[in-house]
Amino acid sequence: MRRTSFEHLPCPVAQALDLIGDSWNVLILREAFYGSTRFDQFLARLGIASNVLTRRLRTLVDNGLLQRRQYNDHPPRFDYLLTERGRDLRPVLLTLLQWGKRHAGMANTAELVDTRSGRPVRIALVDADSGEPIGAHHQIHRREGGQLVPVLPQIAPQNIPPTDHA
Repeated sequence: MRRTSFEHLPCPVAQALDLIGDSWNVLILREAFYGSTRFDQFLARLGIASNVLTRRLRTLVDNGLLQRRQYNDHPPRFDYLLTERGRDLRPVLLTLLQWGKRHAGMANTAELVDTRSGRPVRIALVDADSGEPIGAHHQIHRREGGQLVPVLPQIAPQNIPPTDHA
């Protein structure tokens, strides 16, 4: 089944989804962050069919999220390594991990831990320049005719999550 392309939508979220692809691709990237680099590792950890994994790895390489590097000549074998573009997805996957723990009934299955202290870490979205938590007063603006204009004139406060659990 062919995915619908979002390439015609002038939206960074749509374009990112086009590059990332489907949910298998997200799980393959997760395993790459966990240290998997070889086809057999992805296959064993994900329980995915080998033909599906082959197609998904090819897509991730074609989209610049993974790099394929040969490590054996006979038979030819390849590592799949995160590229800079792929590594830049780490905050997205960590935020998705935290969201899944909170909303998908997975509270005790995985934890982001500070390896220096051993303590669990909570993810927070903050303005990198000010350190201020992202809140209701931060809104998306689109560029139209050379100017930034709000996507919506006003966002209803009930649609903005509190920043204490970000």
